[in-house]
Amino acid sequence: MAWVALCLALSLHVADEALSGFLAVYNPTVLALRHEMPWLPLPIFRFEAWLAGLILASLLMFSLSVFVFRGARWIRPIAYAFALIMVLNGLGHALATVFGRTVRSVRIPGAAPGFYSSPLLLAAAIWLLVELRRSAASTSPAQSGRQAGRLGL
Repeated sequence: MAWVALCLALSLHVADEALSGFLAVYNPTVLALRHEMPWLPLPIFRFEAWLAGLILASLLMFSLSVFVFRGARWIRPIAYAFALIMVLNGLGHALATVFGRTVRSVRIPGAAPGFYSSPLLLAAAIWLLVELRRSAASTSPAQSGRQAGRLGL
């Protein structure tokens, strides 16, 4: 269930970012970073392409739920990566809000876009990390992958 919770939190976070003008902060941040570090391969997005990409990514993560529930061992590294990236994502929104900027030239008055859904994103990601650790600790290598699925992942 932790996987599904993180997928739902990601979907809510995407909606939060889309409704609060995330690209108005992201694109200028990327341009400023490119100016300082031209080798940095960060893309600039148009709203439609960005939103479509995030919706597809969310759907992909939801579609992997079947493998999580079956206890497929190969999904564990993906789950760890997903959770860690979402922790960093949530922390990034929180830090941008606290400091009121992303980089020196990009100021954010008030809450950063995506900030309000960040606590839920962080909580779900941490829950998934806890479940991953718990299921790894309680599942010996001799047990089947199905036992890991029953334990949470």
